[in-house]
Amino acid sequence: MGIWEELEERGLVNQVTEREGLKNQLNNGQLRFYCGFDPTGDSLHIGHLLTIILMRRMQLHGHQPIALVGGGTGMIGDPSGRNAERSLNEPEIVEGFSQKIRSQLEKYLDFDGAYGAEIVNNHDWLGSMTLISFLRDFGKHFSVNYMLAKESVESRIQEGISFTEFSYQIMQSIDFYYLYKNHQCTLQIGGSDQWGNITAGLELIRRLEHEDAEKSPAYGMTIPLVTKADGTKFGKTAGYAIWLDPEKTSPYEMYQFLLNTDDRDVLKFIRYFTFIDQKEMKELEEKMQTAPEKREAHRRLAQEITSFVHGREALNQAENITKALFGGGKLTALTADEIAQGFKDVPSYTMEAEEQNLVDLLVQSGIAGSKRQAREDVQNGAIYINGEREQRTEKTVANDDLIDNRFIIMRRGKKKYFLILKNYR
Repeated sequence: MGIWEELEERGLVNQVTEREGLKNQLNNGQLRFYCGFDPTGDSLHIGHLLTIILMRRMQLHGHQPIALVGGGTGMIGDPSGRNAERSLNEPEIVEGFSQKIRSQLEKYLDFDGAYGAEIVNNHDWLGSMTLISFLRDFGKHFSVNYMLAKESVESRIQEGISFTEFSYQIMQSIDFYYLYKNHQCTLQIGGSDQWGNITAGLELIRRLEHEDAEKSPAYGMTIPLVTKADGTKFGKTAGYAIWLDPEKTSPYEMYQFLLNTDDRDVLKFIRYFTFIDQKEMKELEEKMQTAPEKREAHRRLAQEITSFVHGREALNQAENITKALFGGGKLTALTADEIAQGFKDVPSYTMEAEEQNLVDLLVQSGIAGSKRQAREDVQNGAIYINGEREQRTEKTVANDDLIDNRFIIMRRGKKKYFLILKNYR
């Protein structure tokens, strides 16, 4: 099976220019292609992951990816997919974001060998451009009518769009032209919201490189917008984005997010986001029908993506935490790092004394509202220390209760967890 057939089978081909020409190039030739990532924050999120995995998938089939960090376009802001103007970040902030995005992208692509990836920053060519050269060399090739017809602009006409964001499509077009001219890049890929920007770049290449564009045509392709069965955008949970930076979204949080994928979405996401072959996908589909309670497909989705993003060791940690919390495992088997991940958002309290009576600790940490309530909770079996029920009001909490010499996990009732930290002095 050629790469084109694989992409179509996985449902990854959305809009495409000159389908047969691109199909032939992907299946029978070698091409350089690029995807851009604007540094609008200090981390990529899971919404960027599909294009990253597509880049890796194409690289494995012998094509050379160019990851473009938009240090220049990131100073402006893409109006695509937005109904309001972006806030402009200061240059030093954009530069800091660019460095972080670059370091993330370096984790996912192979930079060695004949198909080794490149990373470029469009600030290198956009940042030194003068206003006059921008208008004379490039602006004259774009009619206002052509630009107004682009969906990203047309959808903003009623609410208003600044000339700054209106010019974004010209800047991204310059990127494609620059990479075509200087890096022999003949394909741009992106999300479906980038279609207008991609086709604008192709038009600029045709205008500026008449003969070369006929001999070595350029192409554009988008992937589908990834939505969940309920119609909402993939990558958000309770209003929060799932980030690729483990400091912002831990591997355990990512694993749990994926493990809880809607049954209606899981097979589609496996096709999109994993390298699992058709044979195993068919087996997972059969298991969903015969033993849905085992959630084999959900677990494979969570395993594949968490491992791709964070590595095998982080996946092992996520699975250890999941087993300890939901699969009958022991909390005391967790490491301090795993506890820090699994209990990242639970209330915490630092115990100052070397040892402390349990009833007093429950009150001082805010787990119980009064000593009377604390004693009743203990006596009624509602208090657990590191997963074990404790019903002795005279119990002294001390160093022996620490997990990995750092944490004590307290639980009140079935689901209310608290983290007790030991203060070392």
